[in-house]
Amino acid sequence: MTDDIAIRTRQREIATEHLLFKLMEYVEARHPGLLDYMEHSLDHLGDPAGDGSKDDDAVRTIAQRMIVGARAERKG
Repeated sequence: MTDDIAIRTRQREIATEHLLFKLMEYVEARHPGLLDYMEHSLDHLGDPAGDGSKDDDAVRTIAQRMIVGARAERKG
């Protein structure tokens, strides 16, 4: 992967995570229970990689941290 592609991928990931995080906060504030629903879905989340880099637990951990962060932001 070229540096330009890696940079654009990172930037897109940061922007997407920010927007998703804010959407989670917004919806949870208006419809309590979203974060619980999302949290209960994590058992079905996995890494689609087909090689040695596959790490389902790492993907679930990232998602769990996002949910925890949204909960903390809502309370704060």
